[in-house]
Amino acid sequence: MLSIIIPTLNAEDGLANCLSALVPATVSGLVRQVVIVDGGSTDATVEIADMTGATLITAPPGRGGQLRAGAEAAKHDWLLFLHGDTVLEAGWEVEVSKLLEQVAQGRFGGTNIAAAFRFALDDFGPAARWLERLVRLRCSLFRLPYGDQGLLIRKTFYDQLGGYPDVPLMEDVGLVRKIGWRRMTLLHTCAVTSPARYHRDGYLKRSLSNLGLLSLYFLRVPTRILVRIYK
Repeated sequence: MLSIIIPTLNAEDGLANCLSALVPATVSGLVRQVVIVDGGSTDATVEIADMTGATLITAPPGRGGQLRAGAEAAKHDWLLFLHGDTVLEAGWEVEVSKLLEQVAQGRFGGTNIAAAFRFALDDFGPAARWLERLVRLRCSLFRLPYGDQGLLIRKTFYDQLGGYPDVPLMEDVGLVRKIGWRRMTLLHTCAVTSPARYHRDGYLKRSLSNLGLLSLYFLRVPTRILVRIYK
């Protein structure tokens, strides 16, 4: 059974669609809890969360800290972390159910595994397809999915790894590196994400910026400096 954790901050534009994609899994009994961790939204995010019946908690803004707070409030064996502007493709619950069944059968040699969805953008342009192919290559070579691809992980394994680091940036990369490529599974189902930041900055500029930040992170540049660059 899943607890889904969604960090939000002024996420009204995408949150309703994100939550709607979870309804079939809730009806089937796969999803038993949705935890929305709000970092102080000033738009309609809180009202949308209230209307859906999700568990709403508040935390200081910062995705790493919000994700940690959500995991602490989770009540079930498996955690699924999602961004508020990500919509899971129809049928995702079928694939996840099969994966959990195989884990229970010992097909992976234990329960210490994690999984992420396939990256996709809600954009029909060629630049979006180009970026999706690059992300697919990154994930194939390095098993390094980002947070906008979601993260499915057993709670005991998450706790064993120490959870998400309470940092303002690169919290997703920090945890995935602890998981290790041998224990990371890539699903076929897409996690469709808003292209707003790419439209705002341009696909090439945003992609190069993300690559530069990742390189600096691997060079152990402090995250407080990375945040200034990111902004």
